[in-house]
Amino acid sequence: MTLPALPEESFRRVLCVAAHPDDMEYGTSAAVARWTARGIEVGYLLLTRGEAGMPNPPEETARLRVAEQRAACAAVGVEHLTVLEHPDGVLVYGLDLRRDICREIRRFKPDVVFGPSYEIETPYGFDQADHRAAGLATLDALRDAGNRWVFPEQIDDEGLEPHSPRWYLTPGIKEATHGVDVTGEPLRRGVASLEAHAAYLAALPDHPAPADFIPRFAAMSGKAMGVEHAVLFRAFDLQAPPDFED
Repeated sequence: MTLPALPEESFRRVLCVAAHPDDMEYGTSAAVARWTARGIEVGYLLLTRGEAGMPNPPEETARLRVAEQRAACAAVGVEHLTVLEHPDGVLVYGLDLRRDICREIRRFKPDVVFGPSYEIETPYGFDQADHRAAGLATLDALRDAGNRWVFPEQIDDEGLEPHSPRWYLTPGIKEATHGVDVTGEPLRRGVASLEAHAAYLAALPDHPAPADFIPRFAAMSGKAMGVEHAVLFRAFDLQAPPDFED
């Protein structure tokens, strides 16, 4: 069965939550490039500065990786970037993480929240611990953000309001439900966004060139949609009535 396109007409603002600089650039940023070109506003929330990802001293690495992330955002039209300072490599699922993600949901007021996978195993091996913590915290923060009695200080003291996004997206590594056609310019800009992490990639032994592997994976995903290149998602409509049919 051919996967349907994500109903982009139903949203105008997307918040993407990621554990590290560069996480968005391994394919998903090509979908972001399509959205921004269509006038959809996209914001990124990075939970760490990625300071444990290179052999350089942590503070030097953090400055470098955040600068490269800003260049990657520019490549796909993302103007709203928030970078938190949770510790890289030992990100902890808990109330502090949920609170910070909830705050950004209430501040940015997205129709769609994209979060990392919270699965332990992926087709490519065991997922990294920070990704799993970020994914589960994002999922819970979606509900937190709509409840004024959860983290009420954000409402009473910070002037924010409860907000409930309609859509929740995760990577379509397994059981994808929808796709985004990124054929052409969106894919080229997505590749450029990963290339913007030049120093980080140079520090990874034997890392393939983005132009070699990003299009290949996008082509594999494109087959599921019947297009040349695609990015796949698991999409949940949080405002849809429950389906009790067998």
